[in-house]
Amino acid sequence: MNKYVKWGIVGVIVLGFAGWGVYNLTPKENKDLKEAPVKEAKGRKGKVLNVRAVRMQQQDLSDALYVSGSLLPDEEVNLTFETSGKITEIYFKEGAFVRKGQLLAKINDASLQAQLKKLEVQLKLYQDRLYRQNALLEKEAVSKEAYQEAETSLATLEAEIELVKANIAHTELRAPFDGVIGLRSVSQGAYASQSTPVACITKINPLKVEFSVPERYATQIQAGSPLTFTMEGDLKERNAKVYALDSRVDDATRTIKVRAHYDNSNGALVPGRYVNVTLTTSQYANTLAVPSEAVVSEMGIDKVFLYKEGKAQPVEIQKGVRTADKVQVLDGLSVGDTVIVSGTMQIRTGQKVTLDEVK
Repeated sequence: MNKYVKWGIVGVIVLGFAGWGVYNLTPKENKDLKEAPVKEAKGRKGKVLNVRAVRMQQQDLSDALYVSGSLLPDEEVNLTFETSGKITEIYFKEGAFVRKGQLLAKINDASLQAQLKKLEVQLKLYQDRLYRQNALLEKEAVSKEAYQEAETSLATLEAEIELVKANIAHTELRAPFDGVIGLRSVSQGAYASQSTPVACITKINPLKVEFSVPERYATQIQAGSPLTFTMEGDLKERNAKVYALDSRVDDATRTIKVRAHYDNSNGALVPGRYVNVTLTTSQYANTLAVPSEAVVSEMGIDKVFLYKEGKAQPVEIQKGVRTADKVQVLDGLSVGDTVIVSGTMQIRTGQKVTLDEVK
């Protein structure tokens, strides 16, 4: 054998061993790892997911605002006398309903009554004097100045009588309006001044519902806007109507104060109670809407999953207004579409689904 052939064979053998070593040192692709995501994907896609769905139909959608407020009396006054003196009579019962003009309490007016009686006696004399002066004037037996003096004296006396009567009226405490009178702060026989509170009278029909709303809703609320409210421990919904908004937005809270009237003719509610107010800010008739949980947002795109032939298929939608539990759909859905509303975060395109409930 030629020495060159021998060296060629040796070279081939050396190259073969070198290649085998390099092959063993090179990292191999793990078939299990490579196939794992595929198997996982196949398994997820093949899994059947139980879901709930709603069938699209036109409906009326209301956008509501939920705020807290309180009940206020329509009118409320702390009653005081217009003069000072000893209280001789108290005519009202605490907590009772009283009528406008009803006499509630009385201050001693004995001296004023005596003064009035004296003036009324003088009144008769002054009237007779004027009558005589008039008769004499017609006969030209007295001057016109004498007649005018008698006339002036009578007018002055009549004015003094009216003043005394007004002072007597000031000794009487009367109800300024129909309402419920509260607990009294004085007793019969006590001395009362013009600053002494006697009791508080409250007009409870109608009642005011007062609450504040964010400034952005100011243009959506106006006189006549309806609302409902409930109270703690009493979930009955009661209806009221807005009658006024404050003239400006509060600088600190950036809210505007709103007041509504509630018909409390049966007197069942009392002022001061805390209320939860629901105010409809806008209404949309014959529109499509889906539950909020049905909408999936990804990369700025809103979509829902439709149920089609046992599989979930995504559809891009255009949203409108959002209420507490629904989203208006302006485009992307049609009446009759079946929209999946549960498990939307687990669903993948084309995944098999089973409908447990369709509303």
